[in-house]
Amino acid sequence: MSTIAKVKSYMTPSPYTIGAEQLVAHAKELFRAHGIRHLPVLRGGSLEGVLSDRDLALIDRLDVNADRLTVDDVMTSDVYQVAPDTSLAEVAREMAGRKLGSAIVVDHHKVIGIVTTVDLCEALEELLDKRPMRH
Repeated sequence: MSTIAKVKSYMTPSPYTIGAEQLVAHAKELFRAHGIRHLPVLRGGSLEGVLSDRDLALIDRLDVNADRLTVDDVMTSDVYQVAPDTSLAEVAREMAGRKLGSAIVVDHHKVIGIVTTVDLCEALEELLDKRPMRH
């Protein structure tokens, strides 16, 4: 039995998602209503991108009519996707190296979870608590 921490043990399962054609206003409401900071973006059930609270904050600072913008207009299409059996260390290394706030967990082309920096901090705390303290 492997003791390597895997993404599936620390991901947030069944994350909220949004369609690429949805309006940014709807995305803002999802962020507020559910207290989330990342939304996987789907088109026809397939992962198309990710929308973060940082993307929305940028739109708010720009002088644009956000009422007409779709999620597709503002999402990040370069999504970091991982399989559920990917090691947590690999995901943490990649997210830190690329300064990413999330990794989307995909199994058989279906979004099954999300790993965020908050999830990684919770995993770190749990893993550190299992080790003896150094003096």
